[in-house]
Amino acid sequence: MNPFLSKILVDVARKKLEKKQVEKPTKKQIIPLVRKLEVEVSHAVKEYIFIIFGVFSAGFGLKGFLLPNNFIDGGATGISLLLENITSLKIGTLLIIVNLPFIYLASKTIGKKFAIKSAIAIIFLALVVHFINYPIITEDKLLIAVFGGFFLGSGIGLSMRGGSVIDGTEVLAIFLSRKFSLTIGDVLFLINIIIFVAGAYVLSIETALYAMLTYLSAAKTVDFVVDGVEEYVGVTIISNKHEELRFTLTKKLRRGCTIYAGRGGYGSTGESYDKDIIYTVVTRLELAKLQTEIDKIDRNAFVIMGVVKDLKGGMIKKKPLKDQH
Repeated sequence: MNPFLSKILVDVARKKLEKKQVEKPTKKQIIPLVRKLEVEVSHAVKEYIFIIFGVFSAGFGLKGFLLPNNFIDGGATGISLLLENITSLKIGTLLIIVNLPFIYLASKTIGKKFAIKSAIAIIFLALVVHFINYPIITEDKLLIAVFGGFFLGSGIGLSMRGGSVIDGTEVLAIFLSRKFSLTIGDVLFLINIIIFVAGAYVLSIETALYAMLTYLSAAKTVDFVVDGVEEYVGVTIISNKHEELRFTLTKKLRRGCTIYAGRGGYGSTGESYDKDIIYTVVTRLELAKLQTEIDKIDRNAFVIMGVVKDLKGGMIKKKPLKDQH
């Protein structure tokens, strides 16, 4: 790492220890904290690179294809495009207004950090759409629907890889799926049906049909980029620091987990040995944060991730914070 950045991280680590009333922090106390800060910074940089590329891709899909031809899409973006056609407000302003309730919901259901990152991404998208003049690529309606959806879906997917959203309906879908016996995919489908019906009424049936094609193109692209926001991910963690990881999962991330009593097949001496194995289930939107926390504790942890198609019973949502007395 850059020596200048390392010096800053050391200073930050020292101040954090001093706040915890450690008068003269030793090198042994500072180094682990600096390593955690390095992981956090490197992950944050990677996530914001994803968000930046995602925003520019979505901006290209909107201004290069959809907006000049009065096309709409699904989700919060589709609502914004629809409102632009029936109001005097600009798309940049509408993107912020329409997504505000979803950002507030995200802060309550997923976390404040996620909500802040999503707000930054949405504001950035609004500025990009307002100020950058992308070239108009084509007037062919089929190409507009397919490639407009492709670039918009790429933008949404890359933003999700960065731990944020630029279309807030995914947050609403997650929230409603926890309240009712519906999958997230079902909720998204119902939301978009309402948008397309409104598009058919306000604009035309042909526009609504092309909007469905745009949505399908965007949805498939999102699937390709992040394997779908509607899916849960089962995460198995094998590490010698399993107790620290368990504590972080249950106390810091407030997630439930299961501990398996396992045995390592081949240790440094060639003998099998006992070790605990952690299993937890998170949403795609929480995966980036979980990976960051794992790397802070053990970079060499063996982590297995797999898509979970169906869930029943148990407690998937975050555990509530206990009252402080």
